[in-house]
Amino acid sequence: LTWHKLPLSAREQNFIFLAFLAAFAVKVPMFPVHTWLPDVHVEAPTGGSAVLAAIMLKLGAYGFLRFSLPITPDASHTMAPFIITLSLIAVIYVGLVALVQKDMKKLVAYSSIAHMGFVTLGFFMFNMMSVQGGIVQMVSHGFISAAMFLCIGVLYDRMHSRQIADYGGVVNTMPKFSALIVLFSMANCGLPATSGFVGEFMVILGAVEYNFWIGMLAATALILGAAYSLWMVKRVVFGPIGNKHVAELVDLNKREFLMLGVLAIAVIAMGVYPAPFTDTMQTSVADLLEHVSVSKLR
Repeated sequence: LTWHKLPLSAREQNFIFLAFLAAFAVKVPMFPVHTWLPDVHVEAPTGGSAVLAAIMLKLGAYGFLRFSLPITPDASHTMAPFIITLSLIAVIYVGLVALVQKDMKKLVAYSSIAHMGFVTLGFFMFNMMSVQGGIVQMVSHGFISAAMFLCIGVLYDRMHSRQIADYGGVVNTMPKFSALIVLFSMANCGLPATSGFVGEFMVILGAVEYNFWIGMLAATALILGAAYSLWMVKRVVFGPIGNKHVAELVDLNKREFLMLGVLAIAVIAMGVYPAPFTDTMQTSVADLLEHVSVSKLR
């Protein structure tokens, strides 16, 4: 495909970019067109939430990478400050919104919006580190968010409740489950040696290279991520058993353990040794940045 070589006027590029933005921003979703996602996750079954978070949200981010940047490079540079601003609002404001959620699915849904904000932030700073970090964050978020929704589904199958207040002391009756949800929660807040750390750290490094203060603002998302992830884990997994139904919970069966175990291996492997991912994409990202750096104005 050679559409990235099309000579387009500034007006044509701006129109095409805005048309793509209208579609992809909803799909990612970006602030302020993100409000549909938490409600969809709450209404969707566990499998639907896992597929939506792991695959469907990535299509919008891929659209920016595959269409918007190479076809409309001049418009992309013009609109970059606007996209970066929306992305920073997403990672900070939506992180604060996640802090006050009482429904586990809504909390993870809002965290997904914040993490996808890192992806769009990385793509529109136009340096190797940030774009690679955005792609790694896409893959990592696919593993982590799917695992988190599956963990919530495991609890819902047993208790028929997603309310954080209905749990407490789950570690006493479901130790294997507790170990896995703690791992995924730590990855969700960017703990080193997990995949969540690699993508976010690369985006922050790229942001510092682009503008120091943007990098500092992006780094606050790590604090917010730790706050809402640890808040949920503390109240659901640890502490005394506050509900008689929690005392009757049964730990993971073989099918559930295998399903979550595979995702746990992927999260750890990508966090400990990310080189296969970053090396594979390096040439493609370099080609993309070369195309974006050349004006297509006619």
